[in-house]
Amino acid sequence: MAFFTVIIPLYNKEKYIENAIKSVLNQTFTDFNLVIVNDCSTDKSVEIASKYISDTVEIIHHKKNAGLAAARNSGIKNTNSNYITYLDADDLWKPTFLESIFQLIQNFPEARIFGTNYEEIWGTVIKNPLNGSENLPIDFTGYINFFKINVKQGIYTHGSVCFHKEVFEKIGYYNEDIGFSEDLDFNIRANYNFKLAYDNSVQMSYFMQTENQLTQSSLLNKTIPDFDSYENWATNNSDLKKYLDFERYVLGKRLKKNNDLRWKKMIATIDSRNLNWKQNVLLKMPSFILNMLDKLKSFLLKLGIKTSTY
Repeated sequence: MAFFTVIIPLYNKEKYIENAIKSVLNQTFTDFNLVIVNDCSTDKSVEIASKYISDTVEIIHHKKNAGLAAARNSGIKNTNSNYITYLDADDLWKPTFLESIFQLIQNFPEARIFGTNYEEIWGTVIKNPLNGSENLPIDFTGYINFFKINVKQGIYTHGSVCFHKEVFEKIGYYNEDIGFSEDLDFNIRANYNFKLAYDNSVQMSYFMQTENQLTQSSLLNKTIPDFDSYENWATNNSDLKKYLDFERYVLGKRLKKNNDLRWKKMIATIDSRNLNWKQNVLLKMPSFILNMLDKLKSFLLKLGIKTSTY
């Protein structure tokens, strides 16, 4: 049994999958299995990935396209490892990612969630995320309160986090009925029940503008997380309530930009005190202005300037 199982969900990433696989195989910590879950790719992704099949690399094939949550679940159910981590097929790990996670596991035995920082790749521009990590010492490793610090960009991504199998045994798997932001739903359940140990070093490269990227796709006809279902948990947990309101803001603003009327329900229970003034102002703006601001933000990024409401 390998110490880690690494899961790569794969759907039409022929331009990127080889580099993603290589970034796993080039890890300094080598006690792992790699499970690639082919979610019915129609390009050359599987052909490219198949070159790497070995005693430690396997490919699982879905019979029909089932989505990212189902691909992750398939990988989880096909492993005996105690520690499970992921890499999207268009992202990359630094060579020391698994080594860093291993050190967290050794040093913080009460944790069952282990995350690292990451960098954003915007074409030729590399940026640090505005995710709260800037308020930690550069060399920080230790326990953190996920809900308290995670009210900006994600403190980790699903390419820079590892879960002990006890997490899945207690809270279940990814909700396959959710078509967008299923990772947010899972993060709430996981971090409510388990401690998070964090390494502030950058161990993963998150590519922000690749093809077939779910984070850039339309929300039309997609089921989104029901943050209201966690309100009971937030009754005596102000950090969780603030986190839920922040995620309502993020998703509500996106729905509004798409003229999706679900934005009204999404923001209805937000306590405005849990948002900053910029976020409260943006929620009141019409969709055409929000879309204009997005275009301005993209233009500034090309100049190497990253703007944020955080």
